[in-house]
Amino acid sequence: MAHAAPTAPRGHRQQASGTAAHTSRAALARPLLMGLVYGVYAAFMKRQMGPVDAGNVFYGILCGAIFAACLMALARIGPRLAQEPHAAAYGIFAGISFGYLYSLAGESILKSSGLGLLVGAGVGAAAFYRYHSRSTT
Repeated sequence: MAHAAPTAPRGHRQQASGTAAHTSRAALARPLLMGLVYGVYAAFMKRQMGPVDAGNVFYGILCGAIFAACLMALARIGPRLAQEPHAAAYGIFAGISFGYLYSLAGESILKSSGLGLLVGAGVGAAAFYRYHSRSTT
C-alpha cells in the first residue's frame, strides 16, 4: 500500500497558521483597546479639570463599551457590504465618534457637527480608496 499516505486521526489534526482562535482574539483585542482609549478620553473631557469621581469612571466605561460594541459590529457586518456602503459606514461611525468627543469640550453643536462631518468624509474617502484599490474583482 505504498500509495496510501498516513493521516492523523480527525481530532488530532493541527490547524494551519492563522487559526480561527488567533484571529478572533486579535479581532476582539483591537476594538476593545480602541474602546478603552475612547472611554478614557471621553471621561477626561467630561471631567473638565475637576476631581475624578465614580460618575466620571462610569461614564468612561460606558462610552468605551458602546464605542467598542459598535466597532465590533461594524467590523463583523462591514465585509458583507459592498465597497461603497462599507466605506460610508466607517465614515459615519468616525464622524459621529469624533463629533461627540468634540462636543464634550464645550463647543457648539454646529461646530461639533461640522468637524464631525469633515472627519467622517475624510475617513469615508480613505476607506473607499482602500477597499477600491484592494478589490479582487
